[in-house]
This record gives sequence, structure tokens and C-alpha cells, in this order.
Amino acid sequence: MNLALHDIRHNAFRFALTGVGLGLLLGIVVAMAGIYEGALDDALRLPRASAPDLWVVQPRTKGPFAEPSRVPRDTRDLVRRIPGVAATGAVTFESVQTVVRGKPLRLYVQGYEPDHLGGPEGLAAGHGITESHYQIVADASSGLALGERVALGPYGDLYTVVGLAKGMVNSAGDPVAWVTLLDAQSLQFPVPPPLQRREKAAGRIPLPTADINAVLVRIQPGAEATTVAAEIERWKHLSAVPQSLEESYLTEFVIQKMQRQLGMFMVILIVVSAVIIALIIYTLTMDKLRSIATLKLVGAPDRTIVALVVQQALIIGVGGFWLGVGLTVATGDYFPRRVLVLPEDVAILFVIILAVCLLASILAVRTAVKVDPAKALMG
Repeated sequence: MNLALHDIRHNAFRFALTGVGLGLLLGIVVAMAGIYEGALDDALRLPRASAPDLWVVQPRTKGPFAEPSRVPRDTRDLVRRIPGVAATGAVTFESVQTVVRGKPLRLYVQGYEPDHLGGPEGLAAGHGITESHYQIVADASSGLALGERVALGPYGDLYTVVGLAKGMVNSAGDPVAWVTLLDAQSLQFPVPPPLQRREKAAGRIPLPTADINAVLVRIQPGAEATTVAAEIERWKHLSAVPQSLEESYLTEFVIQKMQRQLGMFMVILIVVSAVIIALIIYTLTMDKLRSIATLKLVGAPDRTIVALVVQQALIIGVGGFWLGVGLTVATGDYFPRRVLVLPEDVAILFVIILAVCLLASILAVRTAVKVDPAKALMG
């Protein structure tokens, strides 16, 4: 007969309540790991969307996601002439705040040139931008609907939603939206009203500053990205950042603090879980001291007593862990940020919980092993 299971059946309500409480606590640990993985995946989706090999940015900068970058728009044409370059695209990035149906909405707007790198890929509904002005493609998480008009920019220009993407947000969780490069420049570098009046009085069309944040570069098959990057830096006096390094910058400078913060809370919660398991197992062991003494009196070896305590610790810890995983997976869609529960993260946390259960049972094991068999005969 398995003594641990027999004791659990005898105190089923206490063990069930303990498992649920521990499961909720460990569910938070799993959710934090999932939030970090989701934020990392979300942050890397945008730079990976167009599959560029190089990011051409302002000299001595690390790219548009890690720090400001501003280069002339004709940089795209200059880079396109470099041997080994297959395709290019001029892009801008900017966070825009607006109001939709009476509720605030923050969008991460990317400007791009149609028929060049940088546009939305794999739309879930609608179509891409077909006009040079006042059309927008947005991620479905923005809540915008096809055909809806949204006001953007300091002057409230109305943009019509023509397409919807899926799963495209920035590192802060803001939905990504795409507009033409000309519209993006008007949003990011608007022409001041005095200059507008002066240009119109002179019979000229006031145009926004013709600057961009970066140029996406795709290399021809067989060409070396390092060679093309060296040519761009040598002749164009710009920084050419490889895609892998741009992703590294984004991870290191943008979401590293969130990683550390979530990691700190996870460690704290795991320590708290260890303390709770230790207290529970110790309390249960103290309640069974007379029964344990009886077992020793009838000749039960120490390994039987140790197995009783350790098995109960493992059952409580492992049961609570899988309950927490199930709750996190079931409720993940209701979190403000995407929760991405990866099998490798679950496996690592499972091993940690096993170690925590074994460590938490040490005190109870020592107490159980040292109990005097004569205690069974006391009144």
C-alpha cells in the first residue's frame, strides 16, 4: 500500500485546497514566463516581417528600434545601386495616439513605399494600400474594422482602413499599422502651419521633411552581406546593421529591463512556493508523528518514512504546477499582453519545481526520521 496516497485520500480536502492555492501561485510563474516569451516574439515579428538582410541607418546608431535614426529619403536609391543589393525599402516608425469610438487608441505606424520592402505581409482581411494617401492597414488587435475611418496626426486627417493584419504588435504591445511613406512623413515630420501658409502663398505645395528612419536591404543570392555592408559604410557613410544584430539590439536595449523584472518576480514566487510547500509538508508530518512512530515501532525502515514525506511533497508540487500550467493556457487570451507558453519553458520550470519539492521536504524528512518509536505508546 502506498502510504502517501493513503494519507492524501484520508485528508483529501486539505490536499485539494493546498494544491489549488499552490497551482494559482505557480500559474503566475508560468504566466510571467509566457508574457516574456510573448513580448519577445511580438517585438521580433516587426523587424522580421520583410525578411531584410541589412538595416541601413544613421551613422553610429543601432537602428530605429534601439535609438532614433534619421537619414535622407534618397538613401534608398543610393543603396540600391550598391553591387549585391537585390531590393530595398525606405521605412519610418512612429507611435501615434488617436481616439476611436470615444476610446483612446495607440498605434505604432510604419511608413513604407508600395512595391518595395517594408509593407504588411499575409493580411487576414482586406487588401494592401492602393492609394498614395489616406489609406491604412492595421493589426486586428487595434479593434479597427474594414472601411472604418480613423483620424491621425496633429491635424486629424482621416485614414480609411483597407486591410487587417494579425499578430503584429511592437515591443510595447501597441498594434502595428501601415501607411504610405508620404503619409508617414506627414505624421512624423508635419509641416508647421506658418510654413504651410507661406508655401501656399508662394504657389508651392508644402511638403513634409523628406527624411526616413531606415532603409531595408535584401541581398542578392550568392552575395555576402558583410561585403555589401562594408561597401555601404565605406561609400555612403552610413551604418549597415545585419538583421541578426538588429534583433539583438532590440532585445538588449528595449525589452531587457522587462526580462529582468519578470525574472526577479519569478524567482521570488518560486522561493515563496518552496516556503509554502515546506510549511505544508512539515505541518502534515507533525500531524502524523504518532502514526510515523507506530510505523517505526512495527519495524518500518527509514526509507519508507522518507518516501512518505517526499512523495507527498512531489504530489502537491507537481499537481499544483500542472494545474497552474492549465490555468495559464486556458486564460491566456484574456491577458492584456500575449502569453506564449513554450514547451521548453514548461520543461525547465517543471525541473525547478521538482528540485524545490525535494528541498522543501528536507526539514519534514529530518523530523520524521528522528521521531522516537516510543511516542506511539504514549497516551
